[in-house]
Amino acid sequence: MTSPAVLISGLTKTFGKHRALDAIDLSVMPGEMVALIGASGSGKSTLLRHIAGLAAGDAGAAGKIEVNGRLVQSGGRLAGDIRDVRAGIGFVFQQFNLVDRLPVIVNVLAGALHRVPLWRSLLKWFTRAEVAAGIEALRRVGIAEQAAQRASTLSGGQQQRAAIARTLVQGARVVLADEPIASLDPESSRKVMEILARINREDNSTVLVSLHQVNVALRYCPRTVALRQGQVVYDGPSSMLTPGLLRDLYGAEADGILSLSDHLSSLQDDQAHPAPPGSRYAAARAAEAV
Repeated sequence: MTSPAVLISGLTKTFGKHRALDAIDLSVMPGEMVALIGASGSGKSTLLRHIAGLAAGDAGAAGKIEVNGRLVQSGGRLAGDIRDVRAGIGFVFQQFNLVDRLPVIVNVLAGALHRVPLWRSLLKWFTRAEVAAGIEALRRVGIAEQAAQRASTLSGGQQQRAAIARTLVQGARVVLADEPIASLDPESSRKVMEILARINREDNSTVLVSLHQVNVALRYCPRTVALRQGQVVYDGPSSMLTPGLLRDLYGAEADGILSLSDHLSSLQDDQAHPAPPGSRYAAARAAEAV
């Protein structure tokens, strides 16, 4: 029997009087691509940071997280070998987290630092094989020709693709993407989402991505987990997320979620970029055409 790539039980996180995560139970199987949706403040980013071992749940609580069969945290305490565990978890931040003054290839090769001796990491010295792996990762995300440029010279979309390439070099089996398209233009957003979907498909990586735009989740992620006030209020097929269901789940908040434009739709050409047959997005397009 296959074990979950991500397993969360009873995770709770409180900031002052605010319950950011409220008894979260969630499992994600290897190779799944799952969207996290919800209004601002629903707990999406907080949940991803806890899965990555960048934050710990409430002390003394029963919350537990495992990734790739290894303990990330339990009872509000991070695992003793959390650095080793993090090596298998890639994190794509909204603001890229690149070092602007360093070349793109060096930023990407930072993903290999957990395998590199300390003295080499301090000198930023990498073998030919490591550099070749970095170039291949950049090729897969479409920016190999920018390898020698300073990261600061790249566009926002290119910087986000470099951040994804870093997770490829890392060899992460689980990729967490926190609002990866929130600050990007429509064309860059499309490329980033397609790259994440391709990595999921070609590498069988588990991808968990938080999104504001519901239609983007419907287009790229077969499964959606909806959060509201730190609780999971829906976990199931993205195709079932109708506007009516969203209103049932979110009440007055649903209008705010549904009013966020799917800024990729303006790029959708029914012939050049057809929606997957049978997808909720395809059905919505067909309804619009009636």
